[in-house]
Amino acid sequence: MQNVNDVEMYHLPMSDPAMGEDPWPEFEKARAAHPWLAKWDEYGYVIHSYDAMRELFADESKLRPPYADVVDELGQQGTPWGRFTGEQMISLPETEHRLLRNTFAAKFTPRFANQLRPVMRDQIGRLLDEWVPQQSIDFEHFASHFPISVMFSLVGAPHEDIQGMVDDLEVIGLAHSYQLDLFPRINEGMVRIEQYVEDIIEKRRANPDHGGDDDLLDLLIKTSDEGDIDHQQLKDLISFFFIAGYDTSKNVLTYTMYTLLDHPEIYERCAEDYDYCKKVIEEALRWFNPGTVARYADADFEFRGVRFPKDTMLFFPLSISGRDPVTYPDAQTFDPDRPIEPERRHIAFALGKHMCLGQYIARAQLQEAIHQIAQRMKNPKLAGEPGWRMFPGTWGIRGLPIEFTPGKARVEEFEAA
Repeated sequence: MQNVNDVEMYHLPMSDPAMGEDPWPEFEKARAAHPWLAKWDEYGYVIHSYDAMRELFADESKLRPPYADVVDELGQQGTPWGRFTGEQMISLPETEHRLLRNTFAAKFTPRFANQLRPVMRDQIGRLLDEWVPQQSIDFEHFASHFPISVMFSLVGAPHEDIQGMVDDLEVIGLAHSYQLDLFPRINEGMVRIEQYVEDIIEKRRANPDHGGDDDLLDLLIKTSDEGDIDHQQLKDLISFFFIAGYDTSKNVLTYTMYTLLDHPEIYERCAEDYDYCKKVIEEALRWFNPGTVARYADADFEFRGVRFPKDTMLFFPLSISGRDPVTYPDAQTFDPDRPIEPERRHIAFALGKHMCLGQYIARAQLQEAIHQIAQRMKNPKLAGEPGWRMFPGTWGIRGLPIEFTPGKARVEEFEAA
């Protein structure tokens, strides 16, 4: 057995902006040097094999969430971001985490996500009505308004407040790229989002009927009351849904459009075939993911003949797991008709006890979006070079200029997906 410090491996330039533009050659070098392990000099080690990620996620007793440790590492103790990050659900001790997760997980089912689809359809249709006449847009900017407009509708918040929150969510999403100069702005954004969440909870408690059907905010408040969840934890959960549900959905939708520019036949079929869109989104989630998950070794442990000392920091780039050539022999082919084997399903939403609670909502949003976008933005073409975010953190395209011909939406009857 080797100590991890003695293993020969590639040193990934994770902090290099060039990594965000094209990480694939770097991971090819990493695989050539070691089948599943690489080094990030500034922070720790990178698990780059799909199978190794699945195996470690399946036994998370060896690992602990990184957030309280990262707060200390980045010197953010006592800041708004530091408080939120250290106390959010995933960071809580095991008993508290299980209580919170079990309380809310039973509500976030595929059936619940399907009940939200009419709101999603209305919101993407409204945005397309506004943006399509321009015929030339920054698609990433367009996409940034979709998940947050859905969330605002689901909690009864006025849409005129969206742009201010988008500006804050954009910078908060960069926190885990560990750029220290961003944290003053990140903390300003956290203060505003927490106050906004406080305000919408207070207004809803003061007016529980609010003249409409029960929405997501009603569900969260009712569930927290029934589960004896305290007010701060409720606030943190709603803040987390804003933060986690913004960048991930927006970046996946943007990268999906970027990919489909090279696959016009798939894009055209998305306009016609609602069910096919579901397959496209599942393949898109294999093809691209914005997240790199971190963990710390909770005690000394051995894995595949390598010894990891306690407190070693490990990174799991979900963003590249779906293109592991060992797992997917044709990994660099985008194919929505790819057979899906249970043991080879993508891990875009992670695995185990920390699997994303909002995964079914995210899937539904993306399916609804690409179906209507393909109808309304016909024959899209790249109209300039895209920009890129830093690879660690919430990776993705920063700016995607496209041109297209306006199309008309079809009138159709939907069944539950």
